[in-house]
Amino acid sequence: MDSPRNVTEFFLLGLSPNPKVQRVLLVFFLIVYLASVGGNLLIMITVIFSPTLGSPMYFFLSCLSFIETCYSSCMTPKLVADSLYVGRAITFEGCLAQFFVAHLLGGAEIILLTVMAYDRYVAICKPLHYTALMTRHLCALLVGLAWLGGFLHSMLQLLLVLQLPFCGPNVINHFVCDLYPLLELACTDTYVIGLLVVANSGVICLLNFLLLAASYLVILRSLRSHSAEGRRRALSTCGAHFTVVALFFVPCIFIYMRPSSTLSIDKIVAVFYCILTPMFNPLIYTLRNTEVKNALKNLWKK
Repeated sequence: MDSPRNVTEFFLLGLSPNPKVQRVLLVFFLIVYLASVGGNLLIMITVIFSPTLGSPMYFFLSCLSFIETCYSSCMTPKLVADSLYVGRAITFEGCLAQFFVAHLLGGAEIILLTVMAYDRYVAICKPLHYTALMTRHLCALLVGLAWLGGFLHSMLQLLLVLQLPFCGPNVINHFVCDLYPLLELACTDTYVIGLLVVANSGVICLLNFLLLAASYLVILRSLRSHSAEGRRRALSTCGAHFTVVALFFVPCIFIYMRPSSTLSIDKIVAVFYCILTPMFNPLIYTLRNTEVKNALKNLWKK
């Protein structure tokens, strides 16, 4: 059951109250958004229409690009619109919807990145069994589990917020509706809920990051028995993936692995993993992957 509240909308302060800075941010975030969506859509189209990119790795990459496109569209358009003003109101329901979708996509991305690391582990450490293990059915099942995990994670976060009474004030010192800024506005003690947030978000991020790091240590150890060309290709692919992992996980661990509180740097960190990381991913995967670059050239020639 929802807790009593007399707040019907929230007021987002955004990144800066300075109108000149707001106009600069509008142009900057609009360019970033177009680059993010364009780059990720290009990867999806390339994977779909290129027969040379039919391996599970590229299927997972296209799914990651789809999540990143949705993630950018969940955050950046409103941020661009809000840059036209000193601040902008968002309804209580709209705030919860943005919050739910962001955590749904973030949770799905965390699990998908772990799945992609498992795919690389099987390809490099068990190459003779790769085709038998990474079947289309299993790949589809793993992607489905990523979305299910993201949904369960986000639903739990939403249920935590719905238990909170909001009596006022309703000013959020942020550019998005996130859990910790909302906890600060609740007119009740949120210590226990803050611990649950750390358990549901912070610990999950940290454990998955450690699991990914351990898997890459195992991969690096196994590369000693590969040829020089095999090591080069494996390191190129794994290096791109681990770069994406670090760009996403490190800011998330910083935000959610501490007690319920907000810091002045949180906005900058949120800009990095919410807005900039989706733009970096296409660049990282295309610049470091010869097969993707060749597929892009062939697609362009068509």
